[in-house]
Amino acid sequence: MGKLDGKVAVITGGSDGIGLAAAQLFSQEGATVVITGRDQARLDSAGQHCGGKIDAVRSDISVMTDIEQLCTYVNTRYGHVDILFANAGGGRPGLFAQVTEEDFDFTVNTNFKGTFFTVQKITPLMASGSSVILTTSTLDRQGRPHVSVYSATKAAIRSLARSLAAELSDAGIRVNAISPGLIDTDQARKVGMSEEMIKQSNAHLHTLIPMHRSGTADEIARAALFLASDDSSYVTGSELCVDGGWAQV
Repeated sequence: MGKLDGKVAVITGGSDGIGLAAAQLFSQEGATVVITGRDQARLDSAGQHCGGKIDAVRSDISVMTDIEQLCTYVNTRYGHVDILFANAGGGRPGLFAQVTEEDFDFTVNTNFKGTFFTVQKITPLMASGSSVILTTSTLDRQGRPHVSVYSATKAAIRSLARSLAAELSDAGIRVNAISPGLIDTDQARKVGMSEEMIKQSNAHLHTLIPMHRSGTADEIARAALFLASDDSSYVTGSELCVDGGWAQV
């Protein structure tokens, strides 16, 4: 018996990294999993990697019509959703003085607006006992240069988890946030960091993290599984930090 037997899970940003690791784990635990992403090639690769067990749908959470089309697809094919892992996100790092309106809009639309409306559109498909998980970041409480807009959107998502936990409680829907720290994914490469820059950055950050290492996508996926399953049946409005102690001590 799997922890998610018979459940339907939607994972945004599921074509690689944390989202893909969660999709694989949820599937292993018995869930039917729908993943989304912007890049069709990455989605195709993810589907092949998982042996066709995961339903991959191209959808950009920063585009309202894409969110609505995703909801229509899921409703038509599956009729309901038990787990929503609103994991998709991104940003354009840069010094505060150099952030453009385009940079600002891209990050806000991808992270906060996209997450907000994904949850708004999908929760009508969710019944009592369902679980919503929002991906935030240790940067929702840490002040660091180059990530002012990104950090602000992650703080907004943390706040949203509290508000929605209160608002959706009467419907029996739990809402929690998961807060990854420094995780070994391709995110840094996606924003243009070279391998040498990543190596130097990690070497410095590992001195600040009590466990002295980066986390893995699988470690975040296992924390997400806890929030998705009945193991966390009395947990809502919380933020589960999976950061090696970085923002905790």
